[in-house]
Amino acid sequence: MTDLVEITDQLQFPEGPIAMPDGSVIVVEIARGTLSRVSPDGEITVIAKPGGGPNGAAMGPQGFCYVCNNGGFEWSRSARQGLLFPGNQAADYTTGRIEKVNIDTGEVIVLYTECDGEPLKGPNDIVFDAQGGFWFTDHGKTRARERDRTGVFYATVDGKHIVEAIFPMEAPNGIGLSPDERTLYVAETPTGRLWAYALSAPGEIDTSVPRRMMALIPDHHLFDSLAVDAQGNICVGTIINGGITIHSPDGETARHVPMPDRLTTNICFGGEGLKTSYITLSTTGKLVSCEWETPGLALNFLNK
Repeated sequence: MTDLVEITDQLQFPEGPIAMPDGSVIVVEIARGTLSRVSPDGEITVIAKPGGGPNGAAMGPQGFCYVCNNGGFEWSRSARQGLLFPGNQAADYTTGRIEKVNIDTGEVIVLYTECDGEPLKGPNDIVFDAQGGFWFTDHGKTRARERDRTGVFYATVDGKHIVEAIFPMEAPNGIGLSPDERTLYVAETPTGRLWAYALSAPGEIDTSVPRRMMALIPDHHLFDSLAVDAQGNICVGTIINGGITIHSPDGETARHVPMPDRLTTNICFGGEGLKTSYITLSTTGKLVSCEWETPGLALNFLNK
């Protein structure tokens, strides 16, 4: 799985990869404030310019792309290697938001900026269920001496229904559904933990069932975004100890696949049989691919 093919190294902190049926990969470029398309030969085309900090993306009903926009970061580059790193809340930050993007025209529509009067802080990652609703995490924003307390939300694409389903969490990041959509997985960044929540119905946490903490890898790591494979394994982008951490669905085992970037932020699956993984190596601006050991899980509104 470590025979990587570099597709491009010209992205500005890529995240949220979506492997499209035509062989291209849609990504967000957080530092550039764009939703972009990378062709198989590495050419980069801007689809839309939502600004702020587009952070996670997923294809939804009627061919629209839905984007978690964190509102923007301050940015810095390492002096030695020129690596790009996000930091505190941007000086021009206004709010976090959920956006609907027409990938043919580039039109951006803001769907949500708050929930029950509480502003969204830093929406991060998103997944659609079979009913067409979506779960998303709010990672929050960090300032010089404080950090937001945030949670996990469920919303509909008409912009009329949003609920905070889980609160509080420690900077929730990656989010995904089990193949039978009875379990919701949420990765916390600072704790380096992956949690499993039982669902009682679409958009509803089963509060009668305690959440499960999935197996931990032993070294220092933080967690970013995630994807689920066809066998139900949860593959989590792992930062500090850069790579992908693969968790078994029973929660008993976890193992780490190293990658050449300390901020390996996300993975998705595409290609024939969904056997190819596409991975964002964010500080180096790279999108890479490799053949994965298991096929990916087919996503609602994309692969099905």
